[in-house]
Amino acid sequence: MRKRRKKKPENGSNWMDTYGDMVTLLLCFFVLLYSISSVDQSKWIKLVESFNPDAKEVSQIVTDTVADGNDEVPGNAEATEEAVFDELYERLKLAVEDAGIETEVELTKGDGYTFVRFRDTMFFDGDSAVIRPEGKVILDRFAEAIAPASDVIQEIQVLGHTTQALPNQQNDVVSDRVLSSERAANVTGYLQQKNLVSPDKLVSVGYGQFRPVAPFDTEENRSKNRRVEIIITKNNSIQRSLDEYYAEVDGKNE
Repeated sequence: MRKRRKKKPENGSNWMDTYGDMVTLLLCFFVLLYSISSVDQSKWIKLVESFNPDAKEVSQIVTDTVADGNDEVPGNAEATEEAVFDELYERLKLAVEDAGIETEVELTKGDGYTFVRFRDTMFFDGDSAVIRPEGKVILDRFAEAIAPASDVIQEIQVLGHTTQALPNQQNDVVSDRVLSSERAANVTGYLQQKNLVSPDKLVSVGYGQFRPVAPFDTEENRSKNRRVEIIITKNNSIQRSLDEYYAEVDGKNE
């Protein structure tokens, strides 16, 4: 009778399959942990490679994932811009209070804009377009308040206004418009020297006597019309006409 050959013992390679499965499971586990936490990219790659030195593809996937995670979510970016712009208004308000000029300045916050109205005596004497030293101090304070929000500012408009000197008689049209335009341009130029925003975001306009906020009948009302206004708008804010700004601002300040 023929003897059965003894079965040769296995070469022991099967344990490698088990080991490989275990490493794969561990790797999946760490990937899961990574997906719900934040880790240092370089440390994570070293950890992966310590399990499998040949895991180049996995390292690439991890690198790409971390890079994608740096992208800002649009909603979060918009909320951040809104917060920065809100802080701008608070800093301007504090600057007005610290300077003790609450009676000379109107400050209004709207949807996507901050509106500032100065009496012309803050910056100018009589029919002059030269900024007074005291006016430069105020502009310096405002520049400091504006600077931290420069990245979220879409535009800064500076508007110059005069008033009709006599109730029933218009001013000389040319000199009137030149004065208001020069005043607006000088304030704009002073702010531009502070390098707050790109120069193409700065706009100056002179309206002369033709955008009054009060009648010309009394000196008190005429003094209200002599003014400088600054409108600061946030990135991607709604476009408004000057009349729309006035309707909102004057409505809030009533």
